[in-house]
Amino acid sequence: MKRMVRMLGLGGFFAAILLFVASTPMASPQALANSAHARPLCDDNAVLCTETLQPYNYEWQYTGHDEPSVLFYSDVAGAGNNNLYFLSLPKDPPTLPKQDGTGGTFNFQLHPAFWFGMAMCDSQSAPNPGMPCAADSDANIFDGSNPAAANYIGKHPGTAFMEMQFYPPGWVAWPPGNSCDPRKWCAALNIDSYSANMNTGQFNNNTCASITGIEYVNFAFITKNGKAQAPANPVNATLATYTPDPTKDLFMNSGDKLTVQLHDTAHGFQVVIHDLTTGQSGSMTASAANSFGQVQFDPTGTSCNNLPYDFHPMYSTSTEHTRVPWAAHSYNVAFADEIGHFEYCNAADPTTGACTSAGVNDPSGLDGDDFACFNPTASLRIQIGGCITTESDFDGVPYQKTWPGTLTNQGQDRKVHPTSILFTSPVFRQNGKDDGALGNYSRIAFEADLPRIEVAGISPNNNCDRTTGAGCVNPPNGANFYPFFSVRAADDAGLCAWQLGGANIPGTTNTFGGNSTAEFGPLLQSVYPNTGNTPVFRYNNFRQVLPYNPCRLDLGNKDVKANSQ
Repeated sequence: MKRMVRMLGLGGFFAAILLFVASTPMASPQALANSAHARPLCDDNAVLCTETLQPYNYEWQYTGHDEPSVLFYSDVAGAGNNNLYFLSLPKDPPTLPKQDGTGGTFNFQLHPAFWFGMAMCDSQSAPNPGMPCAADSDANIFDGSNPAAANYIGKHPGTAFMEMQFYPPGWVAWPPGNSCDPRKWCAALNIDSYSANMNTGQFNNNTCASITGIEYVNFAFITKNGKAQAPANPVNATLATYTPDPTKDLFMNSGDKLTVQLHDTAHGFQVVIHDLTTGQSGSMTASAANSFGQVQFDPTGTSCNNLPYDFHPMYSTSTEHTRVPWAAHSYNVAFADEIGHFEYCNAADPTTGACTSAGVNDPSGLDGDDFACFNPTASLRIQIGGCITTESDFDGVPYQKTWPGTLTNQGQDRKVHPTSILFTSPVFRQNGKDDGALGNYSRIAFEADLPRIEVAGISPNNNCDRTTGAGCVNPPNGANFYPFFSVRAADDAGLCAWQLGGANIPGTTNTFGGNSTAEFGPLLQSVYPNTGNTPVFRYNNFRQVLPYNPCRLDLGNKDVKANSQ
């Protein structure tokens, strides 16, 4: 198979499809603040973790982050559990960033990660730990708001969310930063679970929560031999789990053309990445054999146990009814960009991570989101200082006209801004079988979780009431720009591609209104389980559903068309 990939060359994306065919109520604030939780992965580095319903961590501090997304919908069996994407990794501009903000903008400043997502079974996770989950089945759909009804959301089996994440090069090595290499990208399979019973209000015991957190993550880099380099489960994970290893992991160059295959196997969900530019490949299977596992839900216990586990996709289809009941977003199959995690800091305390000298993004001085900061000398390549916590006041680099396509002069735009991430709408194997016919997603949705991160008392410029929707705005107050998705008719391999940035990216054929307000649409109210069989309703997202897929693969003519409806 690797030899076949090498033969494809840069333009052989359609031929790569052959590879796909062949393989194919909550606890009180004070209770959380006083609990004995340590600082597990989602507490230390929330940018890696799925956005939860509640906007706080386990010390009652804010942990949210901004995720503009494209959701893919199809009622055809198989659409919810297997995908094939084509992806071009973005390039950084020729102009290097400067500490005073007058230079270029690199990818690590716009997004510490971007990812492809899918819902997974985890019978030890919220909303209802202990209930069995039938993999790859729409029998798991429970999204009703009536506690007396058979489809009440509180009866939903335990759910996890998979994020196939890509990390840009050039800044602080992680852990604790977000770059694997001075110049190369890396990728990791993340599966996030929530260790709570939303019907009873119970969380896992403090002993376990101090090790794994309440939101726990199975994590493994994509490796060249498909074997996890260290324990992937959060109970047994070590520093080696989160430390990239260039001798084992798949590293990729900016501009490389990739295929990303996500599908189920007998022993767990699997990711396969083929780098069509270099001919290298990598994979990871979320299996017990690769040390993936559940965290045993035992709220009255005093121990923390890993249950070896093969993770499998939760649903058969991907629609408005297939969602993760504890997450802020409403999606199953989706692409999302993690943004809002960089602002300049001129000097930081290396022992606490607090900014001690405000950067150009804070002309009035230090503010409440100036932590998780690094000095210029900590960087692998680009010697600038900055903070990567959530930009709760929306004044950091990702909320300026620093994105591709935000300058009308395209030549100047390319000098100082990176190219866009380019990715196709996925195709899927109907019925989830290797011999099933290839299918397109029939419709898409744009979704932004801005209400979730415009919470009063957290964002000083915003006052969003998630119960009523009052004060929830797009773009957020404080932002000078908010990126939006657009479509280009063809990339350099002849494929229709999605991109993210401004309205002036070369080749753009549809901007879906030309701004974030028009594109992401109206407020979306979602129902969540809560104690006493009393559901709660929250506005966590703006969402617009299009009744068509504007960037679908024409399987008959073997090309990709941009639909400008």
